[in-house]
Amino acid sequence: QVELVESGGGLVQAGGSLRLSCVASGRTLSGYVMGWLRQAPGKEREFVAAISWSGASTYFADSVKGRFTISRDNAKNTVYLQMNSLKPEDTAVYYCAADQSFATMTRSGYDYCGQGTQVTVSS
Repeated sequence: QVELVESGGGLVQAGGSLRLSCVASGRTLSGYVMGWLRQAPGKEREFVAAISWSGASTYFADSVKGRFTISRDNAKNTVYLQMNSLKPEDTAVYYCAADQSFATMTRSGYDYCGQGTQVTVSS
């Protein structure tokens, strides 16, 4: 069993920054891709960013490229999402996810997913 717990969400003005964290506990996620998905009100959950186990490979949705970065610290079982130049359209619940495949995660699939943290960007 794996538990993913997100933190760092909140209310921020447009143009501001937030850093989300996700701590994994339970069985080891060795080799797993970690990432972030988000879901805005009335919309389907969508892929945001993902990072390989080694951290050497990252992938971002076009809507966040150049503004968001993703990193991980395997010793701390933690993955981070640094969000800069936030826009009102970034408002959503952000979910930490883990899967064995980049391809699956970019299609918003996952083996494990957290409960989410709310990010609200005011204009």
